[in-house]
Amino acid sequence: MNPPKVLYVCSEVFPLLKTGGLADVSAGLPPALSALGADVRLLLPAFPSVVAGVTPEGPSLLVPAGGTMGLPGGLGPLASSAPGPTPWLQLGRISASGQAVMLLQAPGLFDRPGNPYHDASGKPWADAADQFAWLGWAAALLGTGLDPAWHPDVVHGHDWHTGLAFAYLARLVAAGHRRPATVFTIHNLAYQGVFPVSVCHRLGLPDALFHVHGLEFHGQVSFMKAGLQYSDAITTVSPSYAREITGEEQGCGLDGVLRERRDRLHGILNGVDDAIWNPAGDALVQPGYSADDLRGKAAAKARLQQRMGLKAQPDALLFCVVSRLTEQKGLHLLPGVVDELVRRGGQLAVLGAGDPLIEQALQHAAQRHPGAVALHIGYDEALAHTVIAGSDVILVPSRFEPCGLTQLYGLRYGTLPLVRAVGGLADTVVDCSLENLDDGSASGFVFQDFDVASLMAALRRAFALRRRPADWQAVQRHAMALRFGWERAATDTLRVYQQARADATGTASA
Repeated sequence: MNPPKVLYVCSEVFPLLKTGGLADVSAGLPPALSALGADVRLLLPAFPSVVAGVTPEGPSLLVPAGGTMGLPGGLGPLASSAPGPTPWLQLGRISASGQAVMLLQAPGLFDRPGNPYHDASGKPWADAADQFAWLGWAAALLGTGLDPAWHPDVVHGHDWHTGLAFAYLARLVAAGHRRPATVFTIHNLAYQGVFPVSVCHRLGLPDALFHVHGLEFHGQVSFMKAGLQYSDAITTVSPSYAREITGEEQGCGLDGVLRERRDRLHGILNGVDDAIWNPAGDALVQPGYSADDLRGKAAAKARLQQRMGLKAQPDALLFCVVSRLTEQKGLHLLPGVVDELVRRGGQLAVLGAGDPLIEQALQHAAQRHPGAVALHIGYDEALAHTVIAGSDVILVPSRFEPCGLTQLYGLRYGTLPLVRAVGGLADTVVDCSLENLDDGSASGFVFQDFDVASLMAALRRAFALRRRPADWQAVQRHAMALRFGWERAATDTLRVYQQARADATGTASA
């Protein structure tokens, strides 16, 4: 098959908009696919920061609602806006990278301040179903030929925000429209886009789709389930997570669906963009450093200690967290080990925000241990580089972790990951056991049970290894030599596209 034309549908992309790892994937995977010959165009909602980072190029395309132009029933009028223009697609390129994009402009839905998903009180926007139904509808229309100059071979949607694209495509194809191949990627199954059944009529979802093998999820509508049920192939962001989500513990109520479609489920490990996360050339970490010359890492540690008010102690074992502060990330366990960590001579730098109770517990720890525990509430991309480069160990004690990127950044920067053995963490970090130290495969610290005692035991192993400088440096050099590049992920993704395109040849059913 010829290299595919790919419509890559997502809700955020770094550096224009980032709330999590999805933005990093959307920045890294499309260029890697393009380097292998694919013609990739992103479809994004026109959030203000996204619009600001895109240079318009070419004409715009109107996005008709369902029931017009011979289309089957689709979306009705925009529920959250006064009567106004029909939604449209603005063609352009990301100014910083040149990546081709299409921005979905929809009056009243995306042009608002603050977080793209939550209002000022932290609650999902009241019209979230409308926002991402229109994104899915636009993707479906593009997949069936809305743009006469560019027909995608593959529609590749990411997370629940794009799930309805696949249900709409099923209806359009059943009505005789062209059929692209479809691939749906799960970045985090815990976030599913579940809405009351009352939205169905407004979103153009017929009763024929509302059943146990369709969109129905415990009497509600699940956008995530739409992606799982109606795509040709399903991918997720690590091999271990692909296995875990077919079980009840991590299946989030959708494990039955995933078991039924196990033959279409692929685990493809995320990558790291070496142009952004590279200690030798990182503009945010100067002087740079490498595995062969770690003097710059010592300087980065001194800068971090100064920046966050930690005591200037070069020999202190400095742990860090760069994360959402949530129970899913295992960070409710952290307050239970902080006092012992400090008693052993360690330091802790935390960058993140999330659960108010976790934030409060860490604030109290910082008050108990001034100069040894530092907390920055919020997220700052430049500070994230400073924290990861300047620390010795990065903590990722997650309950579940589809892939995880911070442990990959830690490996690259010689900041040894301390992780729980789940999902992508288990796929990327090898514990510093004696046998792994002996054969040179060790790259961090791994624990099994999701409790304070197991986390503390892993912390103790980190302190023990630090007292053996030669072994520590050997592990550090091995970790920094590991590569989790986007080229490998892109190659695996192209294989999935090829199979999906083969499956799409023939008759489709709604």
